[in-house]
Amino acid sequence: MQFKHAPAAVSVSFDDPNLVSAAGLVPIMKLAEKAGLRRLADRWLSVPTDKGANAGQKVASLVGGMVAGADSIDDMALLRHGGMRNLFTKLYAPSTLGSFLRAFTFGHVRQLDAVASRFLAGLSEAAPVLGSGAGDGYVFVDIDDTIIEVHGHQKQGAGFGYSGVRGLNALLATAATTTSAPVILAQRSRRGGTGSPRGAARLVRDSLATLCRLTGTHGAAVLVRADSAFYGHATIDAATRAGAAVSVTARMDPAVKRAITAIPDDAWEAIEYTDAIYDEDTKRWISVAEVAEVPFTAFTSRKKAEHIAGRLVVRRIPELNQKDLAQPTLFDTHRFHAFFTTSTLATVAADKTHRGHAIIEQVNADLKNSALAHLPSGVFNANAAWLVLAVIAFNLTRAAATIAGAGLSKATTATIRRKLVTVPARIASSARRITLHLPDQWPWETAWTALFEHVGGSPPPIATT
Repeated sequence: MQFKHAPAAVSVSFDDPNLVSAAGLVPIMKLAEKAGLRRLADRWLSVPTDKGANAGQKVASLVGGMVAGADSIDDMALLRHGGMRNLFTKLYAPSTLGSFLRAFTFGHVRQLDAVASRFLAGLSEAAPVLGSGAGDGYVFVDIDDTIIEVHGHQKQGAGFGYSGVRGLNALLATAATTTSAPVILAQRSRRGGTGSPRGAARLVRDSLATLCRLTGTHGAAVLVRADSAFYGHATIDAATRAGAAVSVTARMDPAVKRAITAIPDDAWEAIEYTDAIYDEDTKRWISVAEVAEVPFTAFTSRKKAEHIAGRLVVRRIPELNQKDLAQPTLFDTHRFHAFFTTSTLATVAADKTHRGHAIIEQVNADLKNSALAHLPSGVFNANAAWLVLAVIAFNLTRAAATIAGAGLSKATTATIRRKLVTVPARIASSARRITLHLPDQWPWETAWTALFEHVGGSPPPIATT
């Protein structure tokens, strides 16, 4: 591609009041209205004084800005350009939205959590955010936390956590099926030095309660997956009491080591893993990785009523790091990875399913590549509210992409934004009707039109020539 004009023949002028750079906000914010975002915020938020007035409109503005790519309060100014006033009302200044966020207390953040939960339920009625449901399989609820890096010494709650990075801690719970991308069920913002399992039991209860509200999940089997940081009685008990199965990486404590030692040699089965080869003659995998299982009761150090029965599924691979060995060994030594599960999956399937927990890392990366690129305020509760709003924007974007189709239902937020949201348009009005003129030959015109018509937009006029 080469520029076709001489530099002197081109000039620019920012003077057109009828252009917008993010026409995709029209159908997406209609979808948000349909799912009840503004109504829910007006009902549940009670932020005091004039800063909390019109809470629904301010929440919708913040979410709309995040959908369009804003990752700071100042970026909310992108909602006030060109012809945006011809399309939307109540386009607040960034300073007004910043004052609104800084007025939040912890109680108001929890109110916003309630808005996010109910809004996701509304989205599930408007779009199949979890596909067609779990069918005969599980709905997977994944729990994990991540450190959002911050800079400056005036950020309330910032500290050095397990990663050695100075920041704030965000705890998330996602839901997904084998046919759908994840949506976020619940979230918590915590101090940077907080341990991973702190508050996880409450998050699990809230997540499973939200999941029950989603369309298509009634009666579905649920599997809660987590890494070893969440291998504790409180978290696992919260999941099992709610009727969910668990699949949680176990720490190598003495009880787990004894259980692994008791596995007989003929119980190990090769699995598909790195560098594995499938033998068509024997119908088996030729692999250095093997799995086996053994019955296991967790938390036997607690009173008997608090014991949780299940099984330990163990994956082993040869120890290749020989420099850690004092001397060569006569027999192969192995590294073991064990997880505790109460699911009904077969051994090999349980191992493969547990490894799917890594999908939540993609959600963490997606958020940090969009609205959570920064935590914009020095006030902890303002940043906690920002996290909840970022989750609302993530779920809204995912629902819009599911409706649009064209393979976007599992795309990242950045891809969805590029194809559906940041589409330039010129506004024309005639006979009290507004027409958006979008680029000719836009590659994702069909997907954009499908989303627009789904939320109640008028179909484009039929060409007569």
